[in-house]
Amino acid sequence: MITDPSHPSGSALRERMIEDMNVRGFTEDTRRDYIRCVKRFAAFIGRSPDTATAEDLRRFQVHQTQTGMQPLGVNSAVSALRFFFTVTLDRPDLSRRLAVVHQPRKLPLVLSVEEVARLLEAAPGPKYKAALGTAYGAGLRVSEVVALKVSDIDSTRMLIRVEQGKGRKEVLLGHAKLDTTALYARVATNTIRTVTSPLDRIKLLTQDETRPDR
Repeated sequence: MITDPSHPSGSALRERMIEDMNVRGFTEDTRRDYIRCVKRFAAFIGRSPDTATAEDLRRFQVHQTQTGMQPLGVNSAVSALRFFFTVTLDRPDLSRRLAVVHQPRKLPLVLSVEEVARLLEAAPGPKYKAALGTAYGAGLRVSEVVALKVSDIDSTRMLIRVEQGKGRKEVLLGHAKLDTTALYARVATNTIRTVTSPLDRIKLLTQDETRPDR
C-alpha cells in the first residue's frame, strides 16, 4: 500500500512511483500531492492500490462527488491516479476509467487603473510597491516576482527575464518548443518595446491629477 510520504521507509510501490515522478522532473509539491491522492484512494478501497479494479475507481469518484469534493480536487486526484496506473503500474486501461470534471471558467475580477494606483499607493513600503508594480506592469505571477534577481533585469532593452515560470518554462515568449519561439523571435523585441505598460497609464493618470489647471 502507498504509505505516508513522510515515512522514512515507505513501500516498494510508493518508492517506485516517486522514482517515476523524479525521472519526469516533477516538483516536490506535485510529488507530495500525487502520493497523498493515491494514499487516499488506497484507504478508500481498503487494500493496496495496485489491486484496484475499474469498479473501485468508479466507486471512488462517486464517493468524491457525494462528499461534495470540488472539481479542482477531483481533477487533481484524476491526474495522480492516471499517472500511477499508466506510468507506475503500466495499466492505462484503468486510467481511462477516470472522468475529469469540467467546470465553467469564470471571468477574473479586473481592477481599474485608478484602483491599481490606489493599491500601489497603499503598499507598506518601497519593497512591496516594487513587487506589486512589477507584477502589474509586466504581468508576472507572484512566484515569478519572488524569484526575480537583479541580473534578470535588462535595462538596456527594457526586458525582464523570467526563469522557471509556469510549467517550469523560461524564454521571453514562454514557448516550450524552440521552433515555436523562433517564429516570433525576429519581431519579439521590437513588438514588446511598442507595448504600453499598465504602469505607464498609471503614471499618466497621476500626472493629469497633479496638473495645475485641474
